Amino acid sequence: MAPILTTHDLARTFETKRGTVEAVRGIDMTVEPGEILGFLGPNGAGKSTTLRMLTTLLPPTRGTATVAGHDLAREPALVRQRIGYVAQSSGVDPSETVRNELMLQGRLYRLSKAEAATRIEALAADLDLTELLERKCAELSGGQKRRLDIALALTHRPEIVFLDEPTTGLDPGSRADLWDLIRRVRSEHGTTVFLTTHYLDEADALSDRLIIVDDGRVVAEGPPEELKTRHGGSPDATLQDTFIAITGRGPKKDDLAPVAL
Repeated sequence: MAPILTTHDLARTFETKRGTVEAVRGIDMTVEPGEILGFLGPNGAGKSTTLRMLTTLLPPTRGTATVAGHDLAREPALVRQRIGYVAQSSGVDPSETVRNELMLQGRLYRLSKAEAATRIEALAADLDLTELLERKCAELSGGQKRRLDIALALTHRPEIVFLDEPTTGLDPGSRADLWDLIRRVRSEHGTTVFLTTHYLDEADALSDRLIIVDDGRVVAEGPPEELKTRHGGSPDATLQDTFIAITGRGPKKDDLAPVAL
């Protein structure tokens, strides 16, 4: 089976008053269908820029990529039809109901009203939103909003969904619920998940494989246990210690606190 995502020498530079900034210096990676991939790196490593390129929000300066069988540069519209994207902050309209937000998303992806209505009921059942369909988005908790964000990203049955720090700001219970949801999205629907997160316990718990970037390049990749053994000295090493050994830098300060789950 062909990879669902590939990149070769993917790079992005920005021109500033101080000169050229190389945000991404040449990323080579492959993601397999049905994989949960954790994409990690210190602040300023190029994660967000890479994610924006892969989701067609930012054109690459050089390099090539294919996403869900389509060329990123030549076929961005076809890429967008095959992917789902959950941004760091929710984009739902607080004045609309959950049902109306899902209906609008379905119609934007050219589902008929009947098809969209059927899809809404299925997504609501899968993501525990049925009792919330008539509620205004402004009345949702943080965890409920994130479930709605993921439902919106899955409306058109994408082959790969990009989750950009999906649990930031959630309480421990909501984080645990969202972890279960991410696992179910993959196991029940075969959806590939491309996850960026600053929570190393989250990456360790969810990811089949990790790609760690620093200074705009891939510096390590492999299953969490393999990276712990290779760089942390033991499969029982923490991913935090392994991450620091690879990059020489730790995650953000707030992420060093233990999380009760």
